[in-house]
Amino acid sequence: MPVARHSRIWPSGGVHLWPSGATGSAHSHPRGHLVYAARGVLTIHTSTGIWIVPANRMAWIPPGSSHFHRAHGETDMRIVFLPPSLARRAPATPAVFLASALAREVLLALTGDRHFEPSARTRLHRVLVDELVAAPEQPLHLPEPQDDRLRALAAILAADPADTSDLTDLGRRVGASARTLSRLFHDELGMTFYEWRIQVRIAHALVLLAAGHSTTHVAHACGWSNPSGFIAAFTAVVGTTPGRHRSADLAHRGRAGPGGGGG
Repeated sequence: MPVARHSRIWPSGGVHLWPSGATGSAHSHPRGHLVYAARGVLTIHTSTGIWIVPANRMAWIPPGSSHFHRAHGETDMRIVFLPPSLARRAPATPAVFLASALAREVLLALTGDRHFEPSARTRLHRVLVDELVAAPEQPLHLPEPQDDRLRALAAILAADPADTSDLTDLGRRVGASARTLSRLFHDELGMTFYEWRIQVRIAHALVLLAAGHSTTHVAHACGWSNPSGFIAAFTAVVGTTPGRHRSADLAHRGRAGPGGGGG
């Protein structure tokens, strides 16, 4: 299993440079922290499901929340720990937020080479939390099914996101009626099957885009018959087109720098 090529954690933050496919072990921290992918795409795996963190998102992990990370594409992961006085303003459960330009720059500064005096670092933490509180929550979340039939269905589509089978066909393969599966999706996951499948496909699309594949290739690999349908669905979930997402990711890579200061 690939491991981080470079890791450094200091009292107020950290940097992990991951090769594509690298996966950390499950762990938790006594302090809540923000996670940002300055390059690549992260998935954060928790007991309640998987959270996807592309370059225009920032994830919040509360104190004591068990989780592990997986890198998709060459990934530069930045972490900022928050003091309890500021962490109280953040959600009590994991969440993903739209990262404003200011929030990105503050987080990159706090995890870069520059040294900050404690008072200056505290002020930047406050700015970061102010931006977080003001940001709309942008959940790219794949909740974890509990029912064995939903788990089997999830495994089918995880193995082949381009599978276009409807719920009746999938039900035959997992031993449940479409009506039963539809009820389970609503009761367990709080969404319809089609909403959930879109999330699965967009999560896979983010991974493929991070690996450098074209929009057309990604559209077909994720089950869309034409790129325009994929672009519309991607924009509705991620908030930007696949092309702009890739351009933003490249721009973030250029600004991120080497990381690892620990100011």
